[in-house]
Amino acid sequence: MGRADPEEGQLPAPVKPPDGGWGWIVLFGCFVITGFSYAFPKAVSVYFKELMKDFHVGYSDTAWISSIMLAMLYGTGPVCSIMVNQFGCRPVMLIGGLLASSGMILASFTTNIIELYLTAGVLTGLGMALNFQPSLIMLGTYFDKRRPLANGLAAAGSPVFLSSLSPLGQVLLEKFGWRGGFLIMGGLLLNCCTCGAVMRPLDMGMKRKMEKARDKYEAKEMLPIGGKSEEGISTTDGTKKAKKAKKKPKKGKKLLDFSIFSNRGFIIYTISKFILVLGLFVPPILLVNYAKDTGVPDTEAAFLLSIIGFIDIFARPACGMVAGLKWVRPHVAYLFSFAMLFNGLTDICSARASNYTGLVIFCVFFGISYGMVGALQFEVLMAIVGSQKFSSAIGLVLLIEAFAVLIGPPSAGRLVDALKNYEVIFYLAGSEVVLSALFLAMATYCCLNRGKKEPPPEKNLSTGGGSDTEEAESDVQEAEEHSSDNHQLAHSTDNTVVAASEEAKHVAEEQSGEGGGCPEGDGEVLARDGCNADQMVERDSF
Repeated sequence: MGRADPEEGQLPAPVKPPDGGWGWIVLFGCFVITGFSYAFPKAVSVYFKELMKDFHVGYSDTAWISSIMLAMLYGTGPVCSIMVNQFGCRPVMLIGGLLASSGMILASFTTNIIELYLTAGVLTGLGMALNFQPSLIMLGTYFDKRRPLANGLAAAGSPVFLSSLSPLGQVLLEKFGWRGGFLIMGGLLLNCCTCGAVMRPLDMGMKRKMEKARDKYEAKEMLPIGGKSEEGISTTDGTKKAKKAKKKPKKGKKLLDFSIFSNRGFIIYTISKFILVLGLFVPPILLVNYAKDTGVPDTEAAFLLSIIGFIDIFARPACGMVAGLKWVRPHVAYLFSFAMLFNGLTDICSARASNYTGLVIFCVFFGISYGMVGALQFEVLMAIVGSQKFSSAIGLVLLIEAFAVLIGPPSAGRLVDALKNYEVIFYLAGSEVVLSALFLAMATYCCLNRGKKEPPPEKNLSTGGGSDTEEAESDVQEAEEHSSDNHQLAHSTDNTVVAASEEAKHVAEEQSGEGGGCPEGDGEVLARDGCNADQMVERDSF
């Protein structure tokens, strides 16, 4: 029963992530989506000076465009989770691509800064959020053994697109102005729809195979034995249809699964990630102004961010390959803690850098550590909650991170204005990152590793926690229950036909007298049903 070859007429086993094949196309789509989601809010900043001139506003007013985009990317996480659980990843991504593109296209026709907030900020930000989260969910669906490498390669889209969109935006601004640049950028965002279209659900093929195998299995169980009468077959078919009509409807999937808060690992991860985000983005935001205050020319100060981006491109895939090693992957949470500790110590040690050489060294080490954090953050979350609950988990985590994003960088900016000292800000940001690293490592060791001594639950959990197919297993179990019901119906029909055969046999005995043996003519049915020695002894004793 249940898990043999589908060609045998039995139910197939749940399909595991292919770790390749069409998954590489999904990975490329996730690479593009990640690049647009993280790099686009920063690349839009090249248009700010022209917007300030046209709308007669200050830099802080135009900076709200990028802030609103990021707030939508993080803050709409639960909404995106609900839509993914209700409609699936592909439709949500297609809608998100259209919203992101239409936001930038409409922004090219705006006449005041408020309209820019609503179009380029809210509409485009919401569209990118509806693309970013489902792409990560699909990546976790298609990859299991190679998932750390896949996450690292997809995360590399952020620095690659940042290094390309910013120069492209500058060229578009010089040739077409900010309105023409926004219009062309909106056209580029339509590629998100293409990426959404390739996100083929993995369970489609699995469900088709199970339905086909289930039909074969039911047909095999419902076949009449020997020469059963057509009446028995029709009775069985009618009962089968009645059973199908009375079949209980499949339970709907939760729109937002709050049961993940009962997972201690998820709680630990969420707290450490909140503390991390408070200080992670502060150094790159203040780096250029810090370099200018130390006497570095503008062009060389801007080049520092390019150094971070270039190192980041190679750090993320490399860290993904390391995290995928057999002896590293079970301890990926500690590798994530090391990456955060490395990043925090880099901030602290570089706080007193007073020349360009010291800042370049800081950018090299910061790019390595920042790339490690970016490559591991979602891999750790997938390993903790599994692929089935990842859609709800990432939405809630992004919502919590949104508060940290709105608290951390603005607070650092106010401290700079009040203290006129960047050194204190680097110390503070580095301390927050180090604190998050120590908390994750200590909490994981004290709260999670000790719990592993307890007997594991009866569920079949796959390595890494990211390839569990609960929905598929429930479908298989449901099919097995349904097939068992049909099996019982077949047996009940057998009993009916056999009873009818026994009645015909006794009638034939009365007509043939005490001759014994199988009667001719009518007895052909009995011979096919098996007129054996036991039946003859039973007839003699009667």
